[in-house]
Amino acid sequence: MTGRVIAKRDGAVGTIVFDSPEKRNAVSLEMWRAVEAALAEFAADPTVRVIVLTGAGDKAFVSGADISRFESERASKEAVAEYNRVTERTYTALHDFPKPTIAGIRGACVGGGVNLAVCCDLRIAGESARFAIPAARLSIGYGYGNVARLAGVIGAANAMEMLYTARSFDAAEALRMGLVNRLVPEDRLESAVEEYATQIAENAPLTVALVKAVTVELRKDPAGRDLERLTRMVDACAASDDYVEGRRAFMEKRRPRFTGS
Repeated sequence: MTGRVIAKRDGAVGTIVFDSPEKRNAVSLEMWRAVEAALAEFAADPTVRVIVLTGAGDKAFVSGADISRFESERASKEAVAEYNRVTERTYTALHDFPKPTIAGIRGACVGGGVNLAVCCDLRIAGESARFAIPAARLSIGYGYGNVARLAGVIGAANAMEMLYTARSFDAAEALRMGLVNRLVPEDRLESAVEEYATQIAENAPLTVALVKAVTVELRKDPAGRDLERLTRMVDACAASDDYVEGRRAFMEKRRPRFTGS
């Protein structure tokens, strides 16, 4: 445990838990740094194939920044700049993480919580989930990265509605606008996230990594895309032991056992 962030691994699934339920998992600067460190650790661990982000308790995923810490963490122009540098590094590390990422969302998902959620590949929410970005009520500047990532998931019109109005969107609205991939009954959230994470982890790691790499390249300017790297990754799939295993498992009508080689 570092600050109020818990990073743990169960088999091939790494989990990052925002553990400050008494504050609805509001995030301090220390917690942002802990998330950045956990992402680096999971990225370097070859046994981890999927990561899950979730919040402790039943009230919130992440309810945004810890406003009670603003006087110590964001009281000056310089402090705000440092805070923004740390959060942007964390969002970028999650957005471009080389392995699949899933947000399991219960309760409040506000401000930085929405930013974290849209940085994940998949978002699975319980029926209690509520989404809002109240920046316009706090005179907080939302920069290019945050707006672009949000618009990339839900479209520019929906992103403008969220940011202009600063209102709360319920889980059904979030599903309709594409902010949520799956909406499940509240008591099914943990099992649904676990099932998805396990299903992804059991699939061919080279194929999954290639899909993630393609999506990362798609977000770049066309002139800066490394298409040769993607071609090499396609070739690596065809030359892999996992490709042989996949064919054999199909013919033998059994589940494949992929190793990532």
